[in-house]
Amino acid sequence: MSLAGFKKQINKANQYMSEKIGGAKGTELDYEFQEMERKIDVMGKLVDELMSRTHELLQPNPASRAKLSAVNSISKLRGTAKHNPYPQPEGQLGDCMTKHGRDLGDDSHFGKVLVEVGDSLRQMADIKYALDDAVKQNFIEPLHHMQTKDLKEVNHHRKKLSGRRLDYDCKKRRQAKGGSNITQEEITQAEQKFSESKDLAETAMYNMLENDVEHISQLGAFVDAYLSYHKDSVEILMNLSETVERLRNDAMSRPRSEHVPKKNMLAVSENNIQNYDNAFDAVGENSGYSLSPAPPAYSSVTPTSPSKSPVGQGPPAPGRQPCCRAMFDFEPENEGELGFREGDLITLVQRIDENWYEGTLNGKTGFFPCNYVKVLVDV
Repeated sequence: MSLAGFKKQINKANQYMSEKIGGAKGTELDYEFQEMERKIDVMGKLVDELMSRTHELLQPNPASRAKLSAVNSISKLRGTAKHNPYPQPEGQLGDCMTKHGRDLGDDSHFGKVLVEVGDSLRQMADIKYALDDAVKQNFIEPLHHMQTKDLKEVNHHRKKLSGRRLDYDCKKRRQAKGGSNITQEEITQAEQKFSESKDLAETAMYNMLENDVEHISQLGAFVDAYLSYHKDSVEILMNLSETVERLRNDAMSRPRSEHVPKKNMLAVSENNIQNYDNAFDAVGENSGYSLSPAPPAYSSVTPTSPSKSPVGQGPPAPGRQPCCRAMFDFEPENEGELGFREGDLITLVQRIDENWYEGTLNGKTGFFPCNYVKVLVDV
């Protein structure tokens, strides 16, 4: 920084403290300029919250958003960037219905209806992905551009204007007090720079605030995408309602078959044995022979000896390398996750964040949630 620049920073700091603490009065900008500044501040807060709330609308589950963010972060660390879509609840419910409906079999009318409803929910999940893409492309991305370029440029001019105003007011105040070597030429030059910055900031704010047509078009694109999603959803649900009603009528028109339970095979066997014994007794009486009672049946079951278990031998103690013990079963749902069963001993590689570890088990490496394991030796 040059000496002149350093002096200017000193002047600005001096004037700022004089206004905040000493009650010095700085140059006031006109009402129209202040009103534009107020609207620009509102636009900045609006863009920030709009982007956040729109993401929550498209991806309402915070746990799924956090998990998806962790998966994408790990993919970037590994250099295998892959698009992992947000798990739509309609798709998850549809998969559940389709799976169990097929398990019931083709002869189950209820199973057929489950499959139909599941397929329709999957279609709704697909059009929700289309809504997600359309809103991000036509609404969120323009908002992001406004945030990172337009608003950033406007605020840059406002910040520069604030600095030049402080410099100008400081030089005026010091000259008015007397005993300063500030010349009128320096004050005139500072005033010109202040006026120049005001014009630039005012023009930038005006251009942004007068761009209503573009902002309305972006909001209209969001409304159109949302309307298209609901129209397609209504069409899918109306077709599904007709299909469900038709299958219900088919189930009602099917003749009800009577179920005849099978006889107890054990009872039948006992009756046959009893009949055989009666017939055998009758033969013995008629032939004059007496039948001696049968000897008691030989038991081939030997008493079981207590199994020998090694005394004092528990699971092998973990080594000094970082490891943890699985407290619950974990089934991987996404690529890169490490599945395990309760009691497995997992070698820890690193801690991704406060919710996820990366570890190795049976030669496989992946990540898993921290609350599923008990850490024995931390990383």
